[in-house]
Amino acid sequence: MKIILTIAAFLFFLQVEEVAGQVLYSTSTGEVSFYSDAPLETIEAANKKTGSIINATSKELAMQMKITDFIFPNKLMQEHFNENYLESEKYPTASFKGKIKEQIDLTKAGTYPVTAEGSLTIHGVTKPVAVKGNIISTGNDLKLDFKFQVKPEEYKIEVPSLVVTKIAETIDVTGKMTLVKK
Repeated sequence: MKIILTIAAFLFFLQVEEVAGQVLYSTSTGEVSFYSDAPLETIEAANKKTGSIINATSKELAMQMKITDFIFPNKLMQEHFNENYLESEKYPTASFKGKIKEQIDLTKAGTYPVTAEGSLTIHGVTKPVAVKGNIISTGNDLKLDFKFQVKPEEYKIEVPSLVVTKIAETIDVTGKMTLVKK
């Protein structure tokens, strides 16, 4: 419920800005996945309920997701992820807030390589990041894909020594989503 209220408040404030000529694109069904390839185990999961909004005028963007919405092929792995590593009851969401660096017009059809610089919050820890990706614009919607890496230790995610060979030191994070003009 808290995530819904946060996104609703964020959308409300952005809609107020839209009156001043802002162009907004959004989705609540974006996909963010992660992949860990360690010597003893491969771990992957996907979250297909990521909320995202891009202000095409200011180039600001935000994404937010519930940690418990990550789905794993193995239910026990999903339980350990939520209870032992990401502590999703204590830290229920992950988010990114940033701005696209390139001077591009997302309201015009085209394919745009982009870099978004901003803050990534995971497990209650916020760090500056730069995320590279691509945006394909039709004018009415944006298809966004991106990829970056996260080190669990940087976000105070503790990996017990007994399973350290099952979790990679660096996790690949990818995303793909279609945002529709509002």
